[in-house]
Amino acid sequence: MSTVLVIGSGLGGLFAAVRAADAGHRVTLVTKGALDESNTGHAQGGIAASLFPDDSPNAHLLDTLRAGAGLSDAAAARVLCDEGPARVRDLIRFGAHFDRDESGLARGLEAAHVRPRVVHAGGDATGAEIARAMLDALSRRPIVVREQTMLVELLTEPTPNAADRVVGAELQAADGRREKLYADAVVLATGGAGQLFRHTTNPAIATGDGVAAAWRAGARLRDLEFVQFHPTALAVPGTPLVSEAVRGEGAVLRNRAGERFMLGRHPLAELAPRDIVAREIAVEMAAQGGQPVLLDATALAPTAAENAALLAGRFPTITAACTDNGLDWATLPVPVTPAAHYWMGGIATDLWGRTSLPGLFAVGEAACTGAHGANRLASNSLLEAAVFADRAVRALTADVAASADLPVSGYERRHATTDTRSDGVSPGASAERLRPDENREHTALRATVQTLLWDTAGLERDGDMLAAAADALAALPRPYTGPGASRRAIEDANLLDLARLLVAAASARTASVGAHFRRDAPLSAPSETPASREEALAC
Repeated sequence: MSTVLVIGSGLGGLFAAVRAADAGHRVTLVTKGALDESNTGHAQGGIAASLFPDDSPNAHLLDTLRAGAGLSDAAAARVLCDEGPARVRDLIRFGAHFDRDESGLARGLEAAHVRPRVVHAGGDATGAEIARAMLDALSRRPIVVREQTMLVELLTEPTPNAADRVVGAELQAADGRREKLYADAVVLATGGAGQLFRHTTNPAIATGDGVAAAWRAGARLRDLEFVQFHPTALAVPGTPLVSEAVRGEGAVLRNRAGERFMLGRHPLAELAPRDIVAREIAVEMAAQGGQPVLLDATALAPTAAENAALLAGRFPTITAACTDNGLDWATLPVPVTPAAHYWMGGIATDLWGRTSLPGLFAVGEAACTGAHGANRLASNSLLEAAVFADRAVRALTADVAASADLPVSGYERRHATTDTRSDGVSPGASAERLRPDENREHTALRATVQTLLWDTAGLERDGDMLAAAADALAALPRPYTGPGASRRAIEDANLLDLARLLVAAASARTASVGAHFRRDAPLSAPSETPASREEALAC
């Protein structure tokens, strides 16, 4: 029986673990926090798929490619849209209860979709419901679960004619104990890195651990410059997300003078692609001294009472966030601001979740399939996690079967769990690092990185800003991540690695496209070459 190690407990990780167990693999799922702690649980809007008679995979594909600003991998986008309906039906079979109306499944319209196709659950609690269903499915299978266990580094072995093979991972438990866990295949589903930025809708766990570890192990990364900033996060502490679906229901954006500023800025107004709406909000905020703009959802129903009932029923999570912050969004517009939301870039994979390292697969936001191009279409993220997790398990099953008769070094060692005193940093990682007793003096490192990236590599960038950011990041010492290092120190080291890579990628792409907007070349044609971009990502 082959062994599969899944790292991460969002939809990608849960779907992969369940599928792998059903395929007969011996599965261990590792997650940094609690099992139910992931970005998936925060997803509000829904999951997009062509499930309805007036829709088709081709229509969904065209919307996906249009949002991707010409840089989507068309084959990956085709897989996403073609296989999406079947994966949503799988979620229903796993027990996810999507909202219904008199016609069957209820559906909503979101930005850049030409027709309503986004199914949701609990109004705006889609991710939480999907996670509940998948956790229930997980509990009914013989899967070993390790909570509060963090990825430190991937374990590799050299191969004769190819890149190093990934054979497991070095992990750290909550008590600081480290161990090496070996497996025939490793699936990274560790999510994105929203914590790179000062304002983000992502939870605190989103520190890019899997992407950073994969890079240090030698995996190829892709499209790191493409970070999607959600246009509307509530401008209160914690910046809770205000779903695109609110604008899909008819809410509009106004500046402090009460003007609906998106009219005339784009034919789709508030339902333009996210990067456009986010930048236009930033323009309005700059014109009004940095003050947030206003999201006006006060006229979605004929009367105030009906409006309050509609918002509470359709968007209970957002309603609660407003109430907790003393806001009554049924009767008054609420302040919103853009915030880092989703990373289109990540670990480069093929159409089956394979990375450039044998034995290593990546799914969900940690992966870059290319389907999203330069800008992800709303509600395609949960869909991508399910579609490519399913494909990754099919691929790893075939790969393991094909290699079963080959001689493998260290077989017994691979299938044992052992303590390690290694510092967990591969030879390719940065050499400068802080000793444990120095970590206390650098508690501001994360805030420094977040502010720097928000100011220089956020909604707008230019060459001078990025060059200054690269110099500033190079001067920051990398936290010590060896034995005795805290989870915070390991996370901060990952964030620093990724910040340097993101700035390098943004510098290499000298033209504006999609979510990557350069003030110094907003309309120019791309000038970088594949070689220069690979060189930047290898820095």
